[in-house]
Amino acid sequence: MRLALYQPDIPQNTGTLLRLGACLDVELDIIEPCGFVFSEKALKRAGMDYLGLVKYRQHDSWADFLEYRANHPDEYGRLVLLTTHASEPYYDFEFAPNDIILMGRESAGVPQSVHETVDARLLIPMNEKARSINVAVSAVMVVGEALRQLKAFPGQK
Repeated sequence: MRLALYQPDIPQNTGTLLRLGACLDVELDIIEPCGFVFSEKALKRAGMDYLGLVKYRQHDSWADFLEYRANHPDEYGRLVLLTTHASEPYYDFEFAPNDIILMGRESAGVPQSVHETVDARLLIPMNEKARSINVAVSAVMVVGEALRQLKAFPGQK
């Protein structure tokens, strides 16, 4: 199970998700360019001392990420995009151990070309008057469901 952040804008969200990865043994992929300097103080503050525990890889671009994924098929499986432009609820999806849960930019999601590349698009059903849930909170919900389905929380048998 992996979590990929497509050109994240907000260092606090990125730090929070790196901390999540450290706590739940979920590896992350950070797809540049970020909307902040990756070593920014706020990122370190949100990630606290957990940043040394998480396994993450930075990719210079979407193309670099796709190339790396193609060259590591045992680690990188289906691309599962979390988006408000989907019809399948995340809790109805059957996750696989090497799925990559892809999160879009806080400000703009992902471009259509990325939508066309993914293997699945999932939605968090919500109040129709709301635009979206915070990207970090959304990732927590979906990663939690994926780990629950796979019985893959740390220490779980």
